[in-house]
This record gives sequence, structure tokens and C-alpha cells, in this order.
Amino acid sequence: MLTFIRVQAVLILGSLADFAVTILLVSCFHDSYVIANVVGNITGSIAQFILSRNWAFEATDDKVLPQVIKFSLVWAGHILLSAAGIYLFTHYLGWYYLLSKTVTSVLLGVTYTYLLKKHYVFA
Repeated sequence: MLTFIRVQAVLILGSLADFAVTILLVSCFHDSYVIANVVGNITGSIAQFILSRNWAFEATDDKVLPQVIKFSLVWAGHILLSAAGIYLFTHYLGWYYLLSKTVTSVLLGVTYTYLLKKHYVFA
């Protein structure tokens, strides 16, 4: 249970970086919310990898390159699912893009991301 709580804390911190970049790109640079979401996800994922490896899973005894590769594969799926979720909620349900991003992030964080990090990336 402690690992789950730590991972959720890491996801929140990574999400803060993700949301900051997304909001900046949409509000200041008038980028598409889908493209801004992808760039934000990449930014947040870098922060999350570092925190997950060093703190949440304490997986520093393992070699970093295999973890980076596995993490990248998981995050490629995450980015696709996140972009699809945000697009569906925003485009078809008419939700504000930040609400769509929040709901999608929470759903992916407690399911897809947590399970694959625990059982695949840092196992």
C-alpha cells in the first residue's frame, strides 16, 4: 500500500509539470489542446520516471537503460490513451479541456500507469 501511495504522489507531481506545460502552450502559445497535452505528458513523464525510480519503487539497483525503455513503452501507450481520452471528452462531450485532462489523468493513473509501472517497468 505504501508503494501505491508513493506512486500516486509521484503522479501528482508529474501531473503538476504536465498541466503547467499544457496550460502554458494552450493559453500563451495558442497550441491545440491535443498537441499541448502530448508535450505536457512528455514533460511530466520525465519527472515521474526520475521520482519513480529513485523514490516510489526504490529501483536504483537495476540498470537504468532497460527501465527507460520499458518506461518509454508504457508512456507511449499512456500518451495515446491520454490524447484519445482528452479528445473524446472535449470534442464529443463538450467538456473544458482541463476537466477532460484531469479525468483522463486520474483514470489512467490509478489503473494503466500504476499497474504497468509496478509489474513491468520497476518489477
